[in-house]
Amino acid sequence: MRRRMAAVAAAATLAALTLTACGDDDGSSSDGAVDSLTVLDYYTDEPTTSQVRALLDKCGTAIGVGKVERTAVPGPTLIQKVLQQASSKTLPDVLMLDNPDIQQIAATGALTPLEDYGIKADGYAAGPVSAATYKGKLYGLQPAANTIAIFYNKDILAKAGVTPPTTWAELKTAAKTLTAGDRYGFAFNATADFEGAWQFLPPMWTNGGDETNLKSPQVAGALQLWKDLVDSGVTSKSVVTWTQADVNDQFIAGKAAMMLNGPWQIPTLEKAKVNFGVVPFPVNTPGQTSTAPLGGEAWTVPLTGDKARMGKAAELVKCMNTDENQLARAKDGGLVPTRLALADRFKSEVPAMAGFTDAVAKARARTGKLGEKWPDTAKVIFSGMQLVLTGQAAPADAMAKAGG
Repeated sequence: MRRRMAAVAAAATLAALTLTACGDDDGSSSDGAVDSLTVLDYYTDEPTTSQVRALLDKCGTAIGVGKVERTAVPGPTLIQKVLQQASSKTLPDVLMLDNPDIQQIAATGALTPLEDYGIKADGYAAGPVSAATYKGKLYGLQPAANTIAIFYNKDILAKAGVTPPTTWAELKTAAKTLTAGDRYGFAFNATADFEGAWQFLPPMWTNGGDETNLKSPQVAGALQLWKDLVDSGVTSKSVVTWTQADVNDQFIAGKAAMMLNGPWQIPTLEKAKVNFGVVPFPVNTPGQTSTAPLGGEAWTVPLTGDKARMGKAAELVKCMNTDENQLARAKDGGLVPTRLALADRFKSEVPAMAGFTDAVAKARARTGKLGEKWPDTAKVIFSGMQLVLTGQAAPADAMAKAGG
């Protein structure tokens, strides 16, 4: 997630552009047959890059394409790459996008609706569908997703006689009990970037706060929770600079008994032999619903102008979203299948992901209400959060001071 969030900022510059990208016919024969496809994504790290490569090759063979020419670029550079390709009319046949970017790119006219190829998202979790839908049309299909929840060290909590918290009051009490020596009770990421905004969404949304009204008492209440945890000493003041990877390092080292983080950390935790459990983010008051943000990427079909290639690209996207391939991608990547019918099977086959599987089913898309305006609002969120945690503003005034 950390490496991908920077791409959201770059995507904001696209909203005012109208991209036209009529591509050449390279890879298509005179009779319309397609023997190769080009793909662009940002999976550059192992083992993910090899896993995605294998899945693309598998689907290329399944749809009768002899060669899938894949390019992987660093996450923060993806949107700029798309801009350059659009202006030079060299967009790829298949484009992977972080889910918060889809609506902004669709708004430029650079993508084709998947319904044009008979592809629908029936039976998918609501979050991925919302993120990939722009003006009533579906532009992306997401094979797997992630979100964030509370990890807790089972051994530390058991020794302290603490049960995983279900309310904010319990979170504060548990964190206080678990704080000892150089160990903090709870850790989270509160950096001045999109990653910090992403981590603030569970308390904000769970408390009834909304991105369309950042000056509300509900948002201020979530800011107050973050402030109380830091001011009381149960959370390190360093959270304003800790990335999610840093938070995970603290948890592995036993310097944090609980943390807010995502399932992509599970392989590292298992390798370190940490005895952990996962629970949803606590609610503030009875009757509230724990709500977390949707993470993960979708595959799209750019408007290249070559109908034969776009049709075959749509077949590739559809193949990557079969039940078999969703399960494979989820298991390989520490993710959750987005087709709801796969949930029970996935939880039985990967018990460690059970908590995240339930959370993804209800995860909320960051662009669900604001669409292409989300990045600007995210900047206000993380700026206001930083003002509170560095003592420059009170929770009730922070968002207004940050420009909300």
